[in-house]
Amino acid sequence: MTRLLVVHHTPSPTLHELLAAVLEGAGTDEIDGDVEVVSRPALVAGAADALACDGIVLGTPANIGTMSGALKHFFDQAYYPCLDQTAGRPFGLYVHGGSDTAGAVRDVLKITGALGWEQAAEVCEVTGALGAAEREAAWELGATVALRAVERA
Repeated sequence: MTRLLVVHHTPSPTLHELLAAVLEGAGTDEIDGDVEVVSRPALVAGAADALACDGIVLGTPANIGTMSGALKHFFDQAYYPCLDQTAGRPFGLYVHGGSDTAGAVRDVLKITGALGWEQAAEVCEVTGALGAAEREAAWELGATVALRAVERA
């Protein structure tokens, strides 16, 4: 069975909605193959979770120009154990910010690039209120990364 790990920091209602859409997309019946979707808060997820999955979706608020401290904590815990073990793993990213997400996206992509993870879909960047288009983009993100994980497994 293919395992998709969703590592998230969801302190706001908007991020909860984005997470729900990602999980719904990742669990869609439209994907041929069994996908186990494992959702872990960023402060709980660690190297063992990342090593045991076939694909990863990351979710974070944009805080003071960068990713949340919680997602950074996940990377701090997982980086070295995963460095040589997870190259090529498909991943996706969603980010919510009040007015800007660029720094958070840049920083996450720098770390995932160093890990050798392969970006499976466009980053889902949301500023301000969540609308139907943003929910759809989050759903597509979850579905796309799950599909890429199935294809790679």
